[in-house]
Amino acid sequence: METIKWGMIGVGDVTEVKSGPAFYKTPYSSLLAVTSRTREKAADYALRHGIPKVYQDVAALLADPDIDIVYIATPPSTHKEYALQVIQAGKPVYVEKPMAMSLVEAKEIYDVAKQKEVPLFVAFYRRALPYFTQVKQWIDKGKIGKILTVSVRLIRAPYLSDLDPDTHTWRIKKEIGGEGYFVDMAPHTLDILDYIIGPIADIKGYATNLAGNYDVSDSVCASWQHDNGVLATGTWTFSSVKEAEEDQIIITGTTGEIRFSTFDFSPVAWITSSGTQFFDFEKPKHIQQALIETIVQELRGEGYCPSTGESAIRTTAVVEKVLTT
Repeated sequence: METIKWGMIGVGDVTEVKSGPAFYKTPYSSLLAVTSRTREKAADYALRHGIPKVYQDVAALLADPDIDIVYIATPPSTHKEYALQVIQAGKPVYVEKPMAMSLVEAKEIYDVAKQKEVPLFVAFYRRALPYFTQVKQWIDKGKIGKILTVSVRLIRAPYLSDLDPDTHTWRIKKEIGGEGYFVDMAPHTLDILDYIIGPIADIKGYATNLAGNYDVSDSVCASWQHDNGVLATGTWTFSSVKEAEEDQIIITGTTGEIRFSTFDFSPVAWITSSGTQFFDFEKPKHIQQALIETIVQELRGEGYCPSTGESAIRTTAVVEKVLTT
């Protein structure tokens, strides 16, 4: 393949800046076609982004022989349905996270892709961002000695739309988005820790709704152990106040500590007996582009993508266990 030609299912907010433009700004990559439940929305998106083809439905898009790979940018409730359709059409698939509504669904997607020998990628794009790969490099090189513990805290205030049932978004509707903001945001943290520290061997958690703004969980705590013995704890709260908001990951080792964030891209702090150094990384405008570049490179036989169905299955299993233990 000279240029990798993408088809895209869904034209929601995530595609406007985070992902969509990256498909046509990445070298040897182009966004050839889009489809949506509402054809008018797909046509409007295509016009604004210079996309040459608009299809009425998914079946028509998959029938296009010029499309090499398909990106699924719809809510989680449709991921399994569309992913299986793409795989059955013999096309590689790039699925938004979470990979599916449950571990059972995620495993079905993974198993069918493996059986059909179709590449499966998942949008845990932090695995390709310099902000996080630098932390992984320091850990791998022993810059803070043997890793002992990890601490995660994500505190967020509710959105205005959370406070009125008439304005609730799909992210807090269990039948569409799963268990709320936890399954929307926490997988990014748990997945990047899988990448930096190693797979999580066991995890236990508590999840509940305390503020009562919606039905799904707004407060979650978990403790876990990575397969290399590293111990970790995490707290996620989505109903506090703006002034208390926090986004921090602390990795503590025998000779130092590294502090960074999942979403805020705060300066990375490297703390040792010699003092503290801070490192700034710019948050990319198109935050998925670095991972999309690795997918294009893999399909062209020039590299590999670090976020696959196999790694995403592990994250899906961890998230589900937190919510069911």
